[in-house]
Amino acid sequence: MWKNVGYYNGVIGALEEITVPMQDRALYFGDGIYEATCVANGVPFAMEEHLDRMYNSLRLLEIPFTMERAEIKTELQKVVDAAEPAPVQILYWQISRGTCPRNHPFPPAEVQPNLMAFVRPYAMWPLEKPYRLISMEDIRFKLCHIKTLNLIPSVLANQRATEQNCHEAVFHRGERVTECAHSNISILKDGVLRTAPTDELILPGITRKHLLELARELGIAVTEEPFTMAELMDADEVIVTSSSALGVRAESIDGIPVGGKDPQRLKQLQEAYLEKFRRETKQK
Repeated sequence: MWKNVGYYNGVIGALEEITVPMQDRALYFGDGIYEATCVANGVPFAMEEHLDRMYNSLRLLEIPFTMERAEIKTELQKVVDAAEPAPVQILYWQISRGTCPRNHPFPPAEVQPNLMAFVRPYAMWPLEKPYRLISMEDIRFKLCHIKTLNLIPSVLANQRATEQNCHEAVFHRGERVTECAHSNISILKDGVLRTAPTDELILPGITRKHLLELARELGIAVTEEPFTMAELMDADEVIVTSSSALGVRAESIDGIPVGGKDPQRLKQLQEAYLEKFRRETKQK
């Protein structure tokens, strides 16, 4: 067993020792998709939903990945099982279009996609610790609903946030809020949970999806409609969601305090999500 486990096309070993061919198209074009989820007790959280999104991303990018759902679950579980136990781990995997000489068009039909994965210890964000955000114009392309490896705008945005001692950057296209650099963003206003629709401008986040489901179970009204930067700043609560942040409130945006006006509903949602995570990652 290893603390950090790597995997590439069936080869498993220490993450630091796994190598990738220089002609993998992920290296030249970011030509692939990825997924990531937290693992507790050796159980990856929400795996079926992550696989649903994975296969949809592959379809939209026309990557001819032929591994069936049961087989890839088995391969990824091998990576999880090869890791030393830890309270929480991150399971990351990506599929590229394959290995071949660099050329923009798709490779010949005989070239097979590559599967890469790793598992390492991970710390989920404490729900009682709020985020500080910055805002930035969303300059990404209109394929944000596909979980591709093309993440340079997000990398730059997170660097700007880090430089300002903040945790995330919230994107907007004009006045419309889209999402954060590596998270979704929602608001509570007048007892309603509002979030952007899953169009081509945002990633259909698994945690976002769960948050909406939990809100409905709790009797909290939900709307999936665009909201503006002005509405974001005026929200009763601003909620950031990702695989490692199960509904974290934001306390400021660009140094201006936000939210903090509906802590009871926010706590309801957070506690419901924590209970869901613990229940579904309980070892059978």
